[in-house]
Amino acid sequence: MNIKDVAIIGGGASGASAAFHLANSNKDVILLEKNEESIPKSCGGGMAASVQDLFPFNLNQTIEQVIKTVEFSWCLSDHVVAELPGSSPFWIVNRTKLDSFIIENAINKGAEILKPFNVSSIKKQYDNWIISSESGQRVIAKAIIIADGSQSPWPRHFGIGPKHLHYASTTSVKLEGRGLLKEGTSRFEFGLVHHGFAWAFPLKNNVNIGVGTFIGKSKDNTERILEQLLPNLGFKASEGIRKKSSLRVWNGHSNLHNDGILVVGDAASLCDPFLAEGLRPALMSGKEAAKCLNLLLEGKANNLNSYTNTMKLKWGDSMAWGRRISQVFYRFPKIGYQLGIKRPTAPERIAQILSGEMSYADIAQRVIKRLILKK
Repeated sequence: MNIKDVAIIGGGASGASAAFHLANSNKDVILLEKNEESIPKSCGGGMAASVQDLFPFNLNQTIEQVIKTVEFSWCLSDHVVAELPGSSPFWIVNRTKLDSFIIENAINKGAEILKPFNVSSIKKQYDNWIISSESGQRVIAKAIIIADGSQSPWPRHFGIGPKHLHYASTTSVKLEGRGLLKEGTSRFEFGLVHHGFAWAFPLKNNVNIGVGTFIGKSKDNTERILEQLLPNLGFKASEGIRKKSSLRVWNGHSNLHNDGILVVGDAASLCDPFLAEGLRPALMSGKEAAKCLNLLLEGKANNLNSYTNTMKLKWGDSMAWGRRISQVFYRFPKIGYQLGIKRPTAPERIAQILSGEMSYADIAQRVIKRLILKK
């Protein structure tokens, strides 16, 4: 049987990113996806435009909106409007298009995709990994990337990722038309959601609306929140199909690799614990995983330590501060809104965070000090 260099479990953003970068380095890579057809994702589709730097091809065809204005509200009033300076700091993409487009580029570079392939077991035999599916298929590879999302059982099975998982509870609604949401404008609503917030992201002909709770289990009646929020955005309270999900978010530094195996994206609990940004770390981790595996497969490294270390420096250190901000902000949201959103410098800071130009570490100590002194 043909032995692949790398088998990637999961064909979402992180798995697709890893597949492209590995194939682009002439590695024999196979992507194992459990769903034969693309399924709608609850992801709002927001991501920093800086992700373009991760790829040598243009992502323009996946972009549905370039966000130039961000509107904030507290209990549907007390509005703050932030005009985002600079060029295209924040994009709304169609997730199905994004994943498919990156996979298409990976296949063009020689990657293979096998679907449906629902992994039932992963075992190491000598120097290789054997991945079996529920239908009896088998794939053998020298290394594995786990990229199958927030519900993945495999990181814990192999002792990688956070020991204690933390989930955000989310409900998403996709609505036809734009309602009252303006072109190039996204909306964040605080106050209605206990320990969280609601958001509205415009697509070409639709709006993605979400409600998320980031501390503890959701105690909110989501329908009650949507009954208030949807009319405020120009929709009927009963419109749209609700989709509930649990999103694995960053919960402390952890080891993201083992012997010949890595975890990326949501499966690695990389999602921002404050603003729920998951696409940037997914695409970033896919590229970094590919880079480290290339070194291992080419005999230029003896292990995958550099992957865990790189993700700590490039993402985890900022998320450690993001988690601290989240814990304070969502426990004292009204004070957080007054001090963190309504400050004169907020528009510039918002733009820098959304664009990836500034990390939470850059602003965290000042923010937390203000919140604690005023609570």
